[in-house]
Amino acid sequence: MRVIKLFLLSVFFIGLLIFLLSLLLPSRAIVERSGVIDAPIGTVYAQINDLKTWQHWNPWAAPGTAQEIRYSEPAFGTGAYYTWAGVQTDKRITGKVTITNSDSLKGVYYNMDFEGMKSVKATFNLRPATTGTGTAILWRLETDLGYLPWWKLRGFLADRLTGPQLEDGLTKLKSICEGK
Repeated sequence: MRVIKLFLLSVFFIGLLIFLLSLLLPSRAIVERSGVIDAPIGTVYAQINDLKTWQHWNPWAAPGTAQEIRYSEPAFGTGAYYTWAGVQTDKRITGKVTITNSDSLKGVYYNMDFEGMKSVKATFNLRPATTGTGTAILWRLETDLGYLPWWKLRGFLADRLTGPQLEDGLTKLKSICEGK
């Protein structure tokens, strides 16, 4: 009986220590990638504002990732959305992407909601490139993680896990906008 009490107390204090240490980690995960696309803002905006074009460059909208996609009508501009469903490691997952604000001079703001995951607020910020030609683009994902240690650990790793996918998406978007 004494061993069981000692074990339970140890588990409790280790859990408490992990929770207290997790309070030192940020409660918000931010992943950003940027680049310059040698195309006018209007060309880049047309790609990011129309959800139906996302399957050509966005890593999470690719046909192999999202097997079932349903678009709103219209599928572009503020209020447009698409829902998706797919299978990941033999488990059915679903989600929804909704454009919350769209401005041809500033960019597109949207929310991503995944079943069983934290909501993600995302933006594509557009501005003229400093070189005078082309468009500077910033793709930003932000997630409020709360205070649970496992979400904070996931947020700590967010840049390493999600950053390469953003880079790949921006590379494909650049190629499409530049007509390569």
